[in-house]
Amino acid sequence: MDIGLYRHLAEALGRVPTLRSMAFWGIGEPLLHPHIAEMVQSGHRLGAKTEVITNGLLLTRNLADDLVEAGLDTLVVSIDGTSAQTQAEMRSGADLRLVEQNINGLHQSRYARRLAGPEVGIEFVVSRRNVAELPNLRRLAFSLGATFIVLSNILPYSEEFKDDILYWLAASNLYTKPHTRWFPEIQLPRMDARPESLIPLMGLLRHSGALDLPEARSAPSTPYCRFVNEGALAVRWDGDVSPCIALMHSYNCFVLGRQKSIRRYALGNVGREDIRGIWQREEYRQFRARVRGFEFSPCVDCGGCFMSESNEEDCFGNTFPACGDCLWAHGIIVCP
Repeated sequence: MDIGLYRHLAEALGRVPTLRSMAFWGIGEPLLHPHIAEMVQSGHRLGAKTEVITNGLLLTRNLADDLVEAGLDTLVVSIDGTSAQTQAEMRSGADLRLVEQNINGLHQSRYARRLAGPEVGIEFVVSRRNVAELPNLRRLAFSLGATFIVLSNILPYSEEFKDDILYWLAASNLYTKPHTRWFPEIQLPRMDARPESLIPLMGLLRHSGALDLPEARSAPSTPYCRFVNEGALAVRWDGDVSPCIALMHSYNCFVLGRQKSIRRYALGNVGREDIRGIWQREEYRQFRARVRGFEFSPCVDCGGCFMSESNEEDCFGNTFPACGDCLWAHGIIVCP
């Protein structure tokens, strides 16, 4: 993003009384921006909680000093392996030792200034290739001084990874499927997450039908979009405004093995329009109402048809953008 455009945006955000947070992340590495510290500082001066998600490779000590002094509240480091080998396999060019060195440098910068922040967290994208590393994740978090861990599933962007997902069944709404003598419903109590109980339990659930979990008995069945329901919007590098990170760009991905083409959805541009006017636009209001009601076709439950090959429309008559296949709304893909 051009720094002039960002300064214009920050000035406009200063007139938004409901501004609570500014997060610098998306489909890209925010520390590549030469003015990232200034951008964070602008958000901090606006009274917003500031957050950066990074792979940690570019977090030099000088940059760490600048971010700490800028008032960064939270830094989330993306790590997909608890060993140097797995991290390099999951992320091309990644160096876990360098990441650890850089994060420790951030803490040293914070300690030298006797500041409480930024808080450090880990985001771990779990798949078939690295799920065995989870038992070591708490140890890694401790060594990085991380106070929270966010686990998310993988959204494959290439065919190479489409079979690595761990949510073939979980993506569907298991709680509404009828139970039969071949697939009886299994009602589960709360149980300790210990190997001696979970391993036998997985043997029971391997060929299960409907599941009835304690939390699900009172939980709403409607998918929940955090972006829309929690009042967020996404601003792209060129100033285009989208309702969520998933609709900032056009791309291809694989949803439950199905290739899907996502067309980006823009509702205005902060370089040409006031951000408050974009938010209040009737088209944007109608879209938020549609997402809150979430009366989209349940593509993840039915397996999908030709309409699920894109987000242009669905079989319930919804037009672009159709969000029934959104794995963020289904709680499969998780953002900090």
